[in-house]
Amino acid sequence: MPADHQTGNSGFTGIASRVITVWALLGGGVLLAVVAVNMMSILGSMFGKPLPGDFELTEMGVAVAVFAFLPYCQLTGANVSADIFTAGASKRLIAFFTLLGSLVALGFASLLIWRMFHGMLDQREYGYTTTILQIPHWMAFVPILVSLVLLALAALVTLMRDTSALSKG
Repeated sequence: MPADHQTGNSGFTGIASRVITVWALLGGGVLLAVVAVNMMSILGSMFGKPLPGDFELTEMGVAVAVFAFLPYCQLTGANVSADIFTAGASKRLIAFFTLLGSLVALGFASLLIWRMFHGMLDQREYGYTTTILQIPHWMAFVPILVSLVLLALAALVTLMRDTSALSKG
């Protein structure tokens, strides 16, 4: 659970934390829907009536869900880390690397927002759709872009938190 939930912070970081948590839970709901679609398709296949477009829905749903989890992982420090390199490091050096990680996450999120936005516009302009269900590809970009904006927000929150931790020593 994010630190702001534990302390009851109702400021900027507390609101950001709550929004990001709800978004991750919605991502979990999307993942549950993907599982339900696959179950319906398997059951339908047993009776000769598979669900058309199940692969398309799975592909889009998993992509949306994965991006929905990224902000929460950033906010809670649940991203993969290689602790073997910092096992003998001082707390100050670890705090510096954590701050650096938040800065990289902010830059990465900003770059992805820029490129994914233009990718969405291209998909929309050229009218790309899924083969079976004819779902416009650009529609999947919308929740992904929201996730990336929330990732940038989470990186900003952790950057502020890490800066404060580093300055306190």
